[in-house]
Amino acid sequence: MATIKIPPVLRASVGGEKEVGASGESVGEVLRALAASHPATESQLFSAEGELNRYVNVYLNDEDVRVLDGLATAVGEGDTLVILPAMAGGRARPIDLEDIAALTDGGADAS
Repeated sequence: MATIKIPPVLRASVGGEKEVGASGESVGEVLRALAASHPATESQLFSAEGELNRYVNVYLNDEDVRVLDGLATAVGEGDTLVILPAMAGGRARPIDLEDIAALTDGGADAS
């Protein structure tokens, strides 16, 4: 089972949880299992065509799945997915792993 780190903006859709577990052999299967367990997340994660919404970034063990195999990226037991909604506005530097950790409570408590 993979662990999915839920950002603060999506926590209401998963009963307030910071992390949830879901099974699947690919990123798409894991995220669809999440949506099956928590239906409010489906429209937040997926477009009408079944692809990730363009404003949703997903990282598998710190790698952006869009530079891997997207939703077809293989997921193993014990892997971690981080859902990171894109933010609008300017940014002086690119997002890095410290930023991801802070937004997913891996750093200071951001809730």
